[in-house]
Amino acid sequence: MTFWIVTTLLALAVSALFALAMTRGRRDAPDPAAGYDLRVYRDQLAGVDRDLARGVIAEEDAVRVRTEISRRILTADAQAKSDSAGQGPSRSASLIAAAVLALATLGGSLLIYLELGAPGYGDLTLKHRIAMAEETRKSRPDQATAEARMPARPPLELEPEYKALIEQLRATVAQRPDDIQGLALLARHEANSGNHTAAYTAQGRLIELKGEDATSRDYAEQGEMMIVAAGGYVSPEAELALRKALERDARNGPARYYWGLMLAQIGRPDLAFGIWEQTLRQGPADAPWNAAIRDQIEEMAWRAGVDYQPPAPVAPPLAGPSAEDMQAAQDMSEEDRQQMIRGMVDRLSDRLATEGGSAAEWARLIGALGVLGDTDRARAIHAEARQVFADTPEALAEVEAAARQAGLIP
Repeated sequence: MTFWIVTTLLALAVSALFALAMTRGRRDAPDPAAGYDLRVYRDQLAGVDRDLARGVIAEEDAVRVRTEISRRILTADAQAKSDSAGQGPSRSASLIAAAVLALATLGGSLLIYLELGAPGYGDLTLKHRIAMAEETRKSRPDQATAEARMPARPPLELEPEYKALIEQLRATVAQRPDDIQGLALLARHEANSGNHTAAYTAQGRLIELKGEDATSRDYAEQGEMMIVAAGGYVSPEAELALRKALERDARNGPARYYWGLMLAQIGRPDLAFGIWEQTLRQGPADAPWNAAIRDQIEEMAWRAGVDYQPPAPVAPPLAGPSAEDMQAAQDMSEEDRQQMIRGMVDRLSDRLATEGGSAAEWARLIGALGVLGDTDRARAIHAEARQVFADTPEALAEVEAAARQAGLIP
């Protein structure tokens, strides 16, 4: 109701200003030329009185001159009134036009609101909006419903070797359902191959087996798999996984990003902006989840009513075995060299699988695995990189060049 009262008062105020301007138009203003003549004649009358007082003219001449000037004043005044009466519309016409304009202003405002506004929507106080967001949070669809609403997607085209590797992994986990290592690998590779429901199912079983030893990363990965399976929607089940991840590590970057996404989806852009801004500020500046936050935080700030300028992005440094590392390894024994290289490769592989990375890092990992002779693993990483950079031709070309150099493709 408050909205309609304020809107109506504003429209009436604007209409009143228009009406005032129209009714006070040119018809009340004297003609400039006639007004000038009247001032001149009045000055002449005053001059006659002064001349008579000084004895410059006689009384008879003064009377004659006054009479002539008075006649001219009457004529000029009559002319001014006649000209004024002929300027602009009459008062009644002005009032009618003002009334029509007022109706047009009120009616036009109503029509525009009916087209662009939300008729029937109640006043939204901050308390009301928070309550609505909480209701949305409680009543939103679950994971299964969200996935059922997703359009059918064609399966990803996998290289035969990688596909066979996943089939073998599935068979192994089916025979050993309590194998934590196998479940971790299965969840990761199911996600890489586009089977996100199977991925978070395997991840859930992994967390169940770990029990209290399940880490923040375990829960964050489970939540991310659910969100991807639902097309970016954060379901109550995914929210629970993210909550457990943040309870174990409040600075978990992926969990903080998806938590902000969930808050935005339920109608709390203020809280979403707050957690994203804090995540960017706390760093690290080159964290892989920062890019996703930067893509959306300005819009979130606008929705939250905050004037915000995000910090400039920082290019992430390359990680993993460099050319210098590989050269230094030449002076070691074969066993130490292999152990050092494999340790660096494993760390890089784990980081790319969980946090993502640049095309140069994926290329470096493929090249390092080729040098180690781990062709099967290199092919699997190559297939995964193809999926990651499928929509980025330049990055994909860098990955393909590394695969070609490693002898994976002709």
